[in-house]
Amino acid sequence: METVPNPQLSPAVKKVKKDSFLLDTWKKLIKNRLAVVGLIIIILQIVIAIAAPLITSYDPARQNLEATELPMFTEGHWLGTDNYGRDMWSRIAYGARISLVVGSIAVALGLVGGITLGLLAGYYRKLDGIIMRIVDLLFSFPGILLAMLIIAVLGTSLVNVAIAISIWSIPSCARIVRGSVLSVKKQEYVLAMKSLGASDVRIMFKHILPNCTAPIIVFATMRMATAILSTASLSYLGLGAQPPTPEWGAMISQGQAYMWTSPHMTIIPGIAIMLTVFAFNVVGDGLRDALDPNMKVNQ
Repeated sequence: METVPNPQLSPAVKKVKKDSFLLDTWKKLIKNRLAVVGLIIIILQIVIAIAAPLITSYDPARQNLEATELPMFTEGHWLGTDNYGRDMWSRIAYGARISLVVGSIAVALGLVGGITLGLLAGYYRKLDGIIMRIVDLLFSFPGILLAMLIIAVLGTSLVNVAIAISIWSIPSCARIVRGSVLSVKKQEYVLAMKSLGASDVRIMFKHILPNCTAPIIVFATMRMATAILSTASLSYLGLGAQPPTPEWGAMISQGQAYMWTSPHMTIIPGIAIMLTVFAFNVVGDGLRDALDPNMKVNQ
C-alpha cells in the first residue's frame, strides 16, 4: 500500500524525506542508460545555447555571398555554409536557444493552464463535467491543426507559436492532473485537513498538488520533445520563425531546395531536432520508471 506523507510532520522530517525521495529517484534514473544519454544530450544543448556567443565566430544572420554553400569541414566553417554564406554552426548553436526557450515557455504555459483546470475538475465535482467537456472539445482537433488555427488568428511569430503549443498542451495536462487529484483527495490526510477547517485553496495547492508532481514532471519532460518538434514543424511551414532567424525547422525548409547540391543544409538541422527530441523522450521514459511506485516492487 502506498504511504502518504503526514501533514503533521515537522519541517526537518519533511525535508529529510524529500531529499531521500529525490536521491532515490536520481539513483533509479541513472541506472537507465538511455536516460543518461538523453541527459547528456540535453545538458550539451543547454550549454551550447547559453554559450553560443562564445563558441561561434560568426553572426548567424550575417550573409557572405562569396562563401555560399561551402561543404562541411571547410576551413573556418566546420559545418559549412548555407546558400547565403551564413555559417551553419552559428545558426545551429543559436537555433538551440530558440528551440529550448520556445519549448520551455510553451510547456510552462500549458502546465499553468492544465494544472489549474485539472485541480478544479478533480476537486469540485460540479465543475468536473463542464471542464472535461471543454477538454474533450479541444481533443477533437488534431494538435498541429489546432496550433495552425491559433497562429492563423494571432499571426506568425515565435511568441504566437509558444502560445499555440501551450493551448494544445492544456487538455493532456488537465486530464493527467485530474486523474491524480481524484485519487489523492480520497486520502485520509486530505479528509483530516477538511475537518480542521482548511480552505479549499490551501488543500489543493499545499496538500494535493505536491502529491501529483510525479506525473506532472514526466508529462512536462516528454512534452518538451513535442513542443520542440512542433515549433520546428510550424516554422518549416512558414508559420513560426521568419527569415533570417536561425530556427531549425526554418533551416530545413530553406535547405530542401538545395538537397542535392548542399545536403548539409537540411541534414544538420534535422539531426539537431532528432537528437533533442530523442533526448527529452528517453529522459521522460526514465523519469516515468523512476517515479512509478510499482517499480519499487518489481526491482
